[in-house]
Amino acid sequence: MEHLPLLAGVSLGIVVLLVGAAVLSQRSGAADESRRAHEAAQEREPPVDIGETHTFGITEFTDHHSGAQVAVGKVEGFVLFTEDVPDGLEEGDVIRAKVLSFNQGHTSADAAFVERV
Repeated sequence: MEHLPLLAGVSLGIVVLLVGAAVLSQRSGAADESRRAHEAAQEREPPVDIGETHTFGITEFTDHHSGAQVAVGKVEGFVLFTEDVPDGLEEGDVIRAKVLSFNQGHTSADAAFVERV
């Protein structure tokens, strides 16, 4: 019975280590997937052109390198960061945006909000 608290502490430590290893493995997998997607985007021509208007669903909102909050969406897997999205829009909403410029490497583009669809 004297060893029961020690045994419980060791068991808890093992559980914490296993959970930590699982989290690190998951993060590593997500980073690998992101890297592969970025490399694939560099190897293909963008499916959009500057000046075109595209319709897509908002997948998330994020802080852009410009410092502004932007809506993120994809056209044929190609990422568009859309500025000037009005308040009240949420993930899953469908919008139309005009492509303004490509980012370095043409792996994504900046766009301006046109309308909610």
